Amino acid sequence: MDKSIERIARVLRTDKDTVGDLCKRMEELTGKRNVPQKIVEENDLLVEKSLTALGVKKGAFNFEVYQSLINKVKSNDATIFELFRQPRCIDFKGCKTLLNFAEELAGVGEGFFIKKEKAIELLKSKPPLNIMKALGYTEINELIEKEDIDQVFAGLRFGEEKEWLNEVFFAQYRDLTVDDFEYRRIRLEVLHGKWLAIAEQFLKKKYHNVSHLKELGVIFVIPLELRTPGETMRVFGLILHYLHEVSFYSKLFELYAKTPSNFAERVISCLRGDVLDEQMHSHVVSNWLIVQRYLAKDDEYDWRLFAPHVNPEALHWTKAEEDIARLNERFENLDLHFWHNLDFVGDFYRTESGVDTLVSFNLIDTVMSLVMEKDMIKYLYHHQEALWNKIFMEYVGGREEMERLTIENFMKGYIAF
Repeated sequence: MDKSIERIARVLRTDKDTVGDLCKRMEELTGKRNVPQKIVEENDLLVEKSLTALGVKKGAFNFEVYQSLINKVKSNDATIFELFRQPRCIDFKGCKTLLNFAEELAGVGEGFFIKKEKAIELLKSKPPLNIMKALGYTEINELIEKEDIDQVFAGLRFGEEKEWLNEVFFAQYRDLTVDDFEYRRIRLEVLHGKWLAIAEQFLKKKYHNVSHLKELGVIFVIPLELRTPGETMRVFGLILHYLHEVSFYSKLFELYAKTPSNFAERVISCLRGDVLDEQMHSHVVSNWLIVQRYLAKDDEYDWRLFAPHVNPEALHWTKAEEDIARLNERFENLDLHFWHNLDFVGDFYRTESGVDTLVSFNLIDTVMSLVMEKDMIKYLYHHQEALWNKIFMEYVGGREEMERLTIENFMKGYIAF
């Protein structure tokens, strides 16, 4: 078997026959030849270029390569911390420069989201009692009058019990119609400090203080001081990622609005993060699952991670990484172009005890590993998912075609050839 296929399968932790059969069938369908070889060659060139830039010698141990990448992102993080005027994301003012740069670089524009008056109607119908109690309200009308609705909806994610959210509040979404949606710009919010105590358990679970509301077109930051090395880059990257993710789901909502009869059902499926959970016919090796979540966060051995698939999350991160690299067009001293096109790149390096271990050159894997360094957590799955996307894009003709095919087939759960 071709060594390139074996190397790709090793990175993806899947069977080499899975990759080999897939590439053979995709070559027959598209006429694109030698794709695995081209990907491996590109990977090796980018690895060599990156290590030269970092001053890492050939034959370096795993920890030397990994630490050089960590040091690089630490240096970049310190540089953008100064560029963003030493952001203190404890309020909107302290985070404003960072948010403005993110909004400008992503350039996502307007989206198709739930109207504010509909959001208020949902709150009135099923008042969030835990949040009301925590904020000192006894009447829902008082909460609505005095609080920002977007911030209240953000608070639902961490201030109410999951069972109540899914079975009571979100159950109302079954009655959503196309008329409940409108076009408006995506909003970036830094929650008021009063939400921090309510969000404590959420922060422990999520490992970060940035999240989003796809249906409202809102990205929110829970107010926290940026103290850990890598935090500025992490927050900046997450906001860029969510800008692209919210825009992506807006395109889905627009598409589903064309068939109003099952509009609500499809919106709810998007918000749940549904992923097909049944094996497709084994002889159809050219079908690609659409995996809209990072399944490895919950189960690194989920069978769907080893089957051919595309991952929109990884696509949003690719766009975010390109946004970050583009800062160099305006500020050449930042040296952020180093990370350009490294999302799918990685290689195995030997430890001092002689064990080959994978190192990801993916910016987000590196940033997350830096932030979680004290907990000795290393990230690889952003790189692995980006590699699945890379294979798919090479066969279909690029990122735009991948996004088009993903959106068109999203509700079906897979792309068939």
